[in-house]
Amino acid sequence: MNNRYLTKASLIAAIYIILVLIQIIPVPLVNLTFGPVQLRLAEGLVILPLVEAAAVPGLFVGCLLANLIMVPYSGFGLIDVLGGSLVTLIAAYLTSKMKNKAMGMLPPILLNGLIVSIWVSYFTKVPYLYTVLGIAGGELVSLVLFGNIILYVYEKATHFKEY
Repeated sequence: MNNRYLTKASLIAAIYIILVLIQIIPVPLVNLTFGPVQLRLAEGLVILPLVEAAAVPGLFVGCLLANLIMVPYSGFGLIDVLGGSLVTLIAAYLTSKMKNKAMGMLPPILLNGLIVSIWVSYFTKVPYLYTVLGIAGGELVSLVLFGNIILYVYEKATHFKEY
């Protein structure tokens, strides 16, 4: 690992945390960062491993720290901090191995929908199938709307000449 890689990973982690924190400022939107229906703006970043290797550890650390900061809001405790962060790590790694954007969206949608829904459904008493649909649907919206914007901005930013 070199300084550039660590810097990129750190920036991605910081952006993830900031996007989660921004979303809790308007209190009604905090319900969309945790729960049986999730629409995290920060989850748009999970498409970055397609084009940036440093995004894999950056997303893991960002999700881990954001979930840790947000423990009082989520109510799911340590399982969400560790479990959700590990799901993000695995999804980011699998995304980095995909050939195109459509395939790259599948790991975060499927893994978050199927795995995170286990404990969210248990703690909220919302049926598992509804929770899967709520979390996977939110992930899809986040990736399609915000992920495409993030990829576009990232690709434009990488064309700047370095000094």
